[in-house]
Amino acid sequence: MSDLPLPPALHSAPTLVRLLAACAILGCLLAAGSVVIADIVVPDHDWVSDTISDLGAGRYEFIVDSGLYAFSAALVCIAILAAHIHLGGRGWSFGIVAFALMGLIVFLVGARNEYGDSDSEGVVIHVYLVYALGVLMAAAPFAMAGAAGQMGRRYAWALRGIAVLWTLTAPVFFFLPTGIDGVYERGLGLLAIACVCVLAHLFRRYGRALS
Repeated sequence: MSDLPLPPALHSAPTLVRLLAACAILGCLLAAGSVVIADIVVPDHDWVSDTISDLGAGRYEFIVDSGLYAFSAALVCIAILAAHIHLGGRGWSFGIVAFALMGLIVFLVGARNEYGDSDSEGVVIHVYLVYALGVLMAAAPFAMAGAAGQMGRRYAWALRGIAVLWTLTAPVFFFLPTGIDGVYERGLGLLAIACVCVLAHLFRRYGRALS
């Protein structure tokens, strides 16, 4: 097998890097925008007490579902970028897989339309998807922080800070009274968006440097 011809070295493709980074940021903006629009459009909805999941059920479910698909695409873009620009280490490799899985999980959350209600048709997996997403969102940025620090210490600090803050705050959501869990969940969503945007900014800088 030693004489197996190898393909030429892959091109760095700076345009592709910048495009995917821009798509990741756009996906985050669309996800946040979909929640704001649904908060306005859905009648009798209280954004403080009603969760995003409540917006994802009923007549206007397509609004939030579209945002979930956009955020899913953003997570996949980050996974592709991390695989294309591997900064080294097992933690970075773990992050690639974690972001790919999170993209799949978020897509499934939107596609299956299960929101922990009384739906008894088939196997309700929403809560398990949420648990998996919570664990991965805590582990991925922390695992990638060391390698990301090569692009600037602020990236390492930001990713570790997000990971720690997520780990401390995300479990609290399950113990909150229903009167405030809606606004709290939106805060967690912004934290997840911040994680994606930090990495997208890193890759965007990398893409400009390649040019």
